Amino acid sequence: MDSEKIKGWLKDFRITLPVGVVVGLILGLVIGWGIWPVQWTDLAPYHLRPDLREDYLRMSIFTSTNVGNAAIAEKAWSELEATAEETLLVVRNQPRYLSDAQITSFMLLVGAEMDQVASPEVVAEEPEIEEPTEGSGINWGLVIGLLIVVLVAVVAVFYFFVLHGKLPDFKRPEILNKRKMPVDEVDFDEDANRYIPPAQVSYEPSYPEEPSALPVAQFMTTYALGDDLYDDSFSIDAPTGEFLGECGVGISETVGVGDPKRVTAFEVWLFDKNDIQTVTKVIMSEHAHEDDKLRIRLESKGELVLAEPGKQILLETATLQLEARIIDMAYGEGPAPELSFFERLTLELAIWPK
Repeated sequence: MDSEKIKGWLKDFRITLPVGVVVGLILGLVIGWGIWPVQWTDLAPYHLRPDLREDYLRMSIFTSTNVGNAAIAEKAWSELEATAEETLLVVRNQPRYLSDAQITSFMLLVGAEMDQVASPEVVAEEPEIEEPTEGSGINWGLVIGLLIVVLVAVVAVFYFFVLHGKLPDFKRPEILNKRKMPVDEVDFDEDANRYIPPAQVSYEPSYPEEPSALPVAQFMTTYALGDDLYDDSFSIDAPTGEFLGECGVGISETVGVGDPKRVTAFEVWLFDKNDIQTVTKVIMSEHAHEDDKLRIRLESKGELVLAEPGKQILLETATLQLEARIIDMAYGEGPAPELSFFERLTLELAIWPK
């Protein structure tokens, strides 16, 4: 998948917001219920399992009757709350190490009525207590199930928000003819080692032949020698706020070694959310244009264009058209072939819907 297209999706809040909410909620469930479940401590006997409540009551009866402390008996009876009589009934039927006198004494201490906890004729069988198996702290079945839910949710969001209704239109409209702007003879200042753009090459925006067709977006970007991380990108949005795509300029090739980098070629690219690929063209120096090895290496990145003041470079996708115009440029001087690297380069990017 095209990295620029993915980058465009990540910058569209209509995609990242619902995906982030869904993934965040599901990851919270996975962590909170599967990986690190909540563990309760210091609970009252009322919340214990029935077998543990019975053990607690037996110990309380044994201790309170042996030391003659009614407070222990009353505390145990009150902490069992609504399960007290039920638990005492089971203990009377299964006293284990307790005697009938101890149980009767406990009942008198707490004021339990004999008929309410009368012993039935049939003694209930003591339930078997399953010992927890080793490594049962994490419910892996739950974790795997939640991970499957996460995967399904991500696929569903990707389909409905990215692919549904946004597949590229393969019926491409006719390619517009490249517009050529008349430019007077360009002068070269040998002392400044730079081209002097004519009066026609200015910062005024360039529009299509129809005067009413204004660009949907327009940007200006400038590279200066020493900006080794130069990589400008811009989001293309419709007047309604709809995300249409992205465009940008970055360093494509350098010459020589050492710092700062000596840039001999730039990449101008256009990403259209309705197209299946990103269109790229390479603006190259005169040295790179004449060097066969450099040309072969750069041809794999896109169509090659010689850098000249006032030159217009046209990039087209399924629904967008970008015109990059060289406003100003100058070559640098240093330990490198003549006219091989840029000291500065200024481009105007104008985008129209097709």
